[in-house]
Amino acid sequence: MLNDAVLTGRRRDETSRDAAEAPRSWMPQPAPAVPAGDDVTVMRTAILAKLAYALGKTPATARDRDWFVATALALRDRAVAASAISAGIVPPKRVHYLSLEFLIGRLLSDAMGNLGVAETVRAALAGLDVDLEAVAGAEPDAALGNGGLGRLAACFMESMASLAIPAYGYGIRYDHGLFRQVIEDGVQREVPETWLAEGNPWEFERAEAACEVGFGGDVAMSVQPDGTLRRVWRPAETVRAVPYDTPVIGRGAKHVNALRLWAARAPEAIDLARFNAGDHVGAVAERARAEAISRVLYPSDGTPAGQELRLRQEFFFTSASLQDLVRRHVAERGDLRSLPDHAAIQLNDTHPAIAVPELMRLLVDVHGLSWEDAWHVTTQTLGYTNHTLMPEALETWPVELMERLLPRHMQIIYLINWMHLEEVSKHGSSPEHLAEVSLIDESHGKRVRMGHLAFLGARRVNGVSALHTELMRQTVFAPLHALDTDKIVNKTNGITFRRWLHNANPGLTALAVEAVGAKVLDDPRHLEGLAAFADDSAFQARYAAVRRERKEALARVVEERTGIALDPDALFDVQIKRIHEYKRQLLNILETVALYQAIKAEPHRDWTPRVKLFAGKAAPSYHQAKLIIRLASDVAKRVNADPDVAGRLTVAFVPNYSVSLAESIIPAADLSEQISTAGLEASGTGNMKLALNGALTIGTLDGANIEIKDHVGPDNIFIFGLDAAGVQRVQAQPGYASRAIAASARLRGALDMIAAGGFSPGEPGRFRPLVDELTHGDRFLLTADFDDYWRAQREVDAAWRRPKTWWKSAILNTARTAWFSSDRTMREYAEEIWRVRVG
Repeated sequence: MLNDAVLTGRRRDETSRDAAEAPRSWMPQPAPAVPAGDDVTVMRTAILAKLAYALGKTPATARDRDWFVATALALRDRAVAASAISAGIVPPKRVHYLSLEFLIGRLLSDAMGNLGVAETVRAALAGLDVDLEAVAGAEPDAALGNGGLGRLAACFMESMASLAIPAYGYGIRYDHGLFRQVIEDGVQREVPETWLAEGNPWEFERAEAACEVGFGGDVAMSVQPDGTLRRVWRPAETVRAVPYDTPVIGRGAKHVNALRLWAARAPEAIDLARFNAGDHVGAVAERARAEAISRVLYPSDGTPAGQELRLRQEFFFTSASLQDLVRRHVAERGDLRSLPDHAAIQLNDTHPAIAVPELMRLLVDVHGLSWEDAWHVTTQTLGYTNHTLMPEALETWPVELMERLLPRHMQIIYLINWMHLEEVSKHGSSPEHLAEVSLIDESHGKRVRMGHLAFLGARRVNGVSALHTELMRQTVFAPLHALDTDKIVNKTNGITFRRWLHNANPGLTALAVEAVGAKVLDDPRHLEGLAAFADDSAFQARYAAVRRERKEALARVVEERTGIALDPDALFDVQIKRIHEYKRQLLNILETVALYQAIKAEPHRDWTPRVKLFAGKAAPSYHQAKLIIRLASDVAKRVNADPDVAGRLTVAFVPNYSVSLAESIIPAADLSEQISTAGLEASGTGNMKLALNGALTIGTLDGANIEIKDHVGPDNIFIFGLDAAGVQRVQAQPGYASRAIAASARLRGALDMIAAGGFSPGEPGRFRPLVDELTHGDRFLLTADFDDYWRAQREVDAAWRRPKTWWKSAILNTARTAWFSSDRTMREYAEEIWRVRVG
């Protein structure tokens, strides 16, 4: 079948709806050498074999999707071959990374880059008259995350593989990840993201490693053969957890880890007795209930049923993961008392915090360890990463729900809490202090504090930026920190440069390689050598040309998605992140309105041309966030239609933000909006990606912005607004919002225009909830920071008009952000938290 006629067959001219997002080049090297003919032939033959024997297609009938699957399967074979080198070797210690989110996006570029076959694949497909970009665009985004948390987990997994740290990632194989966002007349509508509609060629189903996860039921006492009593949980319901493994390929394919995602299945697919009795729907009801667990990422918890499903999801993947790693340890090592010596378990936020009582249950109830031994094993094996300082974002669960859904775990939590409070009481604590450190919050009904639980059960608790870590010690965990001042440590987040520079911005990567050598591909610290070229006019011109090329590509994507034309010569001002009030997209919109009014007032002034780009999703039940999206869309509609501002200001909200869309936006951005209320953004990673690609940051002294400022230098970043201490001072002053509005004519004018229906003439009161929130509360201090934000934006305008200064700063941003590599972060975790060898 694989004859010359097949080798030269032509495909049908079909392209994916997302093909425009695919990077224009996948090879992170300048002018790559033509691959050896034998390599290309071998790759082409492998792809054609997969097309024929795995898909049953010929080149004449294959769609772009078919070529993608065939290519992915051929590359997966190479990953398996690479991982087979270490097959059967038991590493001294493994990392087990538990995360409810893994925002992996498309994997083809990662696989080709880390296997070192990008140009080989390109040439192999080109010989079949198949375009690699169209093939890459046919891969759906695996939207298994909401934003930074999930993307961070994906970066960490790739870095661990590149550093040869043996690891498993554990999460949920959602049938539908984060929803696909559709904007209709400015209104967000959520539709299912069907990334599995045609299967996933990267994964392996591991049905033989399935396990059962229980819910509900009761707890009984059992007499053991030695006469001891043991509690036995008798679940009323069991769900089968089926693992699917996706290879995570490290740089150079020297090491391959696995991302193990769990799918929920009913123990029995159908109740035949009910079906044959005529109850055809009821016969599959239990299956529907079980499979709902892995159906959708973050189901709304606005109802009791939704809240229960959230808890079921968290326990489902945590229990399955712990059962899996315990089973593996027993098979390899035998004695579970040695688990801390051979396994590190990292809890990514509070979602898997139920691991503390579940690991205790497995050790005590199932494997017969004493409570003392089990507690030692648990607290020496678990680590907990905190990602938020907002008390409402630290999960708590009603005790009643926990007792009903996880009765044995609630018993264990009560016992942990009793022993904990007994120990604290020895030091003469007051009732108020005991209430602060208790695992049970009784201030508004009894609720289990999952952050406290994770804190007590972990050997180390880490923040994700220097500021965030210090604020953890001072605020949300201050009472617990006082009991153990060595437990909280800092590990500032990082990003994988292989995805966010090499793959997303091949032109800039090629320029860096040409300037300082190919060593930058293996060690991002060598990017620092670019600083020597920051004042070089010729290098600046080439750097600016790379940016211009990426801006032109992004303009095509934006026009395709929104119908809005962008001027690549304008300053691209970008805010791309989850829509949330504390991230303050509304502050950006207010400044946009004020700028629009200023241009209207002085249309003949020489304004700096600016494009305002917004992208991000709002949680389905987050009404204020959805209203912010609608305001951004309505502002865009009016501004873009006004001839008075044409060529000076353009606004666009780009729908359905995803990893692939980020890969198009980030290399094209000139200005990076990182404007959260100081003290509320734990770290951020978008700020790192944008700075790495040469965007200058306008931001508050929040999260990792502080460390970015320290690394790139204060002259190469635009800082405004209150710091974390200033935020606390202002929030303590009643009426600060009304005073700020009264003192700022620009802010008052923008708010008045919005409130009067200037952007919603058919519904003047549409945005009244947003205006009322600012005038009567303003929890996130937009009014307090507005004037300084306006000042900083005008500094940006002036800097853009000095190209030599601007491009020097951009180059220094790229050169000096090497420290923010997730390779560095993973080394720190490995050495200081997990105590595992690198390489």
